[in-house]
Amino acid sequence: MSIGNSPGNSPEDDRPSVGRALQQARIAAGLTVDEVSTTTRVRVPLLQGIEQDDYARCGGDVYARGHIRVLARAVGLDPDALVAQYDAEHGGRPEPTLAAPVFEAERIRPEPRRPNWTAAMVAAIVAVVGFVGFTLFSGENGGKGDGGSTVAEESTTAKPPTTKPTAKPTPTKPADQKPEPSDSAIAGVPADKVTVRLTAENGQSWISAQDHNGRLIHEGLLRQGDSKTFSDSKRIDLVLGNAQAIKLFVNGKEVKDLAANGQVQRLSYTKGDPEAG
Repeated sequence: MSIGNSPGNSPEDDRPSVGRALQQARIAAGLTVDEVSTTTRVRVPLLQGIEQDDYARCGGDVYARGHIRVLARAVGLDPDALVAQYDAEHGGRPEPTLAAPVFEAERIRPEPRRPNWTAAMVAAIVAVVGFVGFTLFSGENGGKGDGGSTVAEESTTAKPPTTKPTAKPTPTKPADQKPEPSDSAIAGVPADKVTVRLTAENGQSWISAQDHNGRLIHEGLLRQGDSKTFSDSKRIDLVLGNAQAIKLFVNGKEVKDLAANGQVQRLSYTKGDPEAG
């Protein structure tokens, strides 16, 4: 008699645990435990415990969820899905507190309206300008009416009044418009900086970039077809999980002969020719 799956079994029973899924993704990305610990700031003993589904060192479910999210992003997994699986395996997510409505009530309290002095000042200025314009227009029309009777009494031999030609306005030279720099022109980067551009052309690769102070600029999975550009005034340090999948430009020049497929490579570049970096 053959033994089949019991009616209570579901496809979710065959999926790996949260820790096992993180471990498999790390190995697939070509990363060691020490490298993931360095980029995520999660200590090695704690990281090893999570990969074995031992969350005793995390200090509670809240901290365990935070560590799972950070590690999932580092190895290219969906953090929300892993956290949901963790909640399902550990009694569900705790209920939220009821303190939020109190703050919402205080935040939406209407403020007393203040008089709009700006609108009143604008209306007063418009009124003054209109009155002045009306006065000048009326004065000009009155002057022309008085002069009409005088002209009728003058001799017809009087010369018509000469009018001065209106002066032509001097053309103003337009301000020089500076062309906007093109973000995609890697070859036009400033000479006083180091600029690197990475494109995943032959697959995906986990990447990490730091500036000259050791500050983490970016870390995560670079999927096929995606690109990233980083710039610093002195130096940029790179870690490539799958170096052969990456097309690398440094200071406008392509860097070739990267590591073989699946190998992790650490690179450091400064200003100038990348061959000297």
